[in-house]
Amino acid sequence: MYHNIAAAPRDLKVYRSLYVSPASFARQMGLLKMLGYRGMSMSDAMPYLRGERQGRVAVITLDDGYVDNLESAAAILQQHGFTATCYVVSGFIGQYNAWDSERLGVRKPLMSVEQLRGWRAAGMEVGAHTRTHLRLSQCDDAKQHDEVHGCKVELEDRLGTRITQFCYPYGDYDERSVEAARRAGFEAATTTDRGRADAGRSTDFWRLPRIQVARHHLLAQVAAKVLTGYEDKRK
Repeated sequence: MYHNIAAAPRDLKVYRSLYVSPASFARQMGLLKMLGYRGMSMSDAMPYLRGERQGRVAVITLDDGYVDNLESAAAILQQHGFTATCYVVSGFIGQYNAWDSERLGVRKPLMSVEQLRGWRAAGMEVGAHTRTHLRLSQCDDAKQHDEVHGCKVELEDRLGTRITQFCYPYGDYDERSVEAARRAGFEAATTTDRGRADAGRSTDFWRLPRIQVARHHLLAQVAAKVLTGYEDKRK
């Protein structure tokens, strides 16, 4: 789980961990390749998650849809033959992180429709991240439907492609939002719950855990997160 692939602004006081530098990201992708992993988008990885195929697979996800994902991450992923999923907030396409810009004191540019098409042309996937990046557990049923299903519709209309993957903003979800993701037609949904996803038909595809990679993580820590049960113990 990544967010920004860029150097953290010097004046940023909070959530600097959301930034991973392009150089660090390149080293991390190189590590996965060296360890025999293939980096994949959520859709590319679904046959492995369902237990239909086997292999050393690491699913690469990036939340929110920042421009730096296209400018910095896409070429690195392509270099290694990897794909990735970027979860997009449909109501702020081509704008900025309005949901937390005031708290952060930073307006981070989000990809436009044209840039999202460029992301897809690079072999990457666009997933859904609600319409306005709010906490779904705090919404009534009608609002949840609008945010979840509405995001899918908006992205499909604007990009002209099926959107099959979803991510809960802030990792905030309840039984109603999980059901909303199912009803909207998403094949899977990711959380911020810590851990590695188990492959097989018993997997809950609408509550998939992820491994956060943050600015302060050293390469050895990333390796430990991927190769060992370190993250699984924190589910």
